[in-house]
Amino acid sequence: MPDLSGKVKQNVQMKYFKFLIAISFISLLFSCGGDNDICESGEGTPRMRVSFKTQATDKERTLDSLYVAVDYGSGKVQLGGQAKITSRVIPLRVDNSTYTDVYFRITNKGSESKVRINYTTKSAYVSPGCGIKLTYENLNSVLDPNTTTPVKEIQAGQNFIENEDKTNLFLLF
Repeated sequence: MPDLSGKVKQNVQMKYFKFLIAISFISLLFSCGGDNDICESGEGTPRMRVSFKTQATDKERTLDSLYVAVDYGSGKVQLGGQAKITSRVIPLRVDNSTYTDVYFRITNKGSESKVRINYTTKSAYVSPGCGIKLTYENLNSVLDPNTTTPVKEIQAGQNFIENEDKTNLFLLF
């Protein structure tokens, strides 16, 4: 008579293996997060919108090119250039600083204008994926008087940043 204990043992091991696979699959399904895992719906810290005007007519204009650099506290970071633009969004500092220095050029190697954006920040928890969102209030921009080329003057727009829809600063060329 053949020994059946080996086959019984093998069947029991196979049942445990199938059970382990099923539990792993179910755990994988439930561990996948929902919409809070990715911060894509504009819930993150908003950027500042800058638009452009002609100084003589005070009418909005399209720039042939604009190059932007920002000092985030450890030196200038080049954000690159864009062509044929009517506005640009620029991320501000997210540390405890009360200002961000932004540099504007209309040619790649040309002279630049420095604008200091002063503000106060307020933080709010958004979600596990987005973390904390900063909003900027009491925006006050100052054009450095030593760098009035190419930007001739600035005009204030909306003085708080909650989203990226409204223009916060107008640069006059």
